Amino acid sequence: MIEIIFLDVDGCLTDGKIIYSSDKTEIKEFDVKDGAAIEAWLKLGKKIAIITGRKSDCVNLRAKDLKIDLVYQGISNKLACAKEILKSLNLNFEQSAAIGDFLNDKSLLEAVKFSFKPSDAHHSLNVDFTLKSLGGKGAVCEMIETIIKENSMQEQWDKLWQ
Repeated sequence: MIEIIFLDVDGCLTDGKIIYSSDKTEIKEFDVKDGAAIEAWLKLGKKIAIITGRKSDCVNLRAKDLKIDLVYQGISNKLACAKEILKSLNLNFEQSAAIGDFLNDKSLLEAVKFSFKPSDAHHSLNVDFTLKSLGGKGAVCEMIETIIKENSMQEQWDKLWQ
């Protein structure tokens, strides 16, 4: 049973574009469907951890908005970070899933029970599920819905939306 999902940000929760305004403010765009699915997953008593290689105030704002308390930014070794998170929660990789879109996600994707990539992810990533959705365009929602089906949790999931 999947208990925790590891999320990459750029290219998964967003379309991977980074926009800077003239006053050097960084702007990222997040999909509302992804947010709704994340909030529902958390309501089921499950965990979400954001592990990203970049640092961005936008990510902290989005995580706070979604009530994600496990946020790790500026991480060069995502696998090592995930190991520490799992250890602290008394979980293991068989209880985890991850989504990534580029080569720096490869080792983490290979370690988890269920690995996912958006349809526009790097072609060489070998994962369990290549999603139909693009990064930042509902890929995380599609991933969570797939996990719900794989975990035989459809009835619990459906009750959240009634």
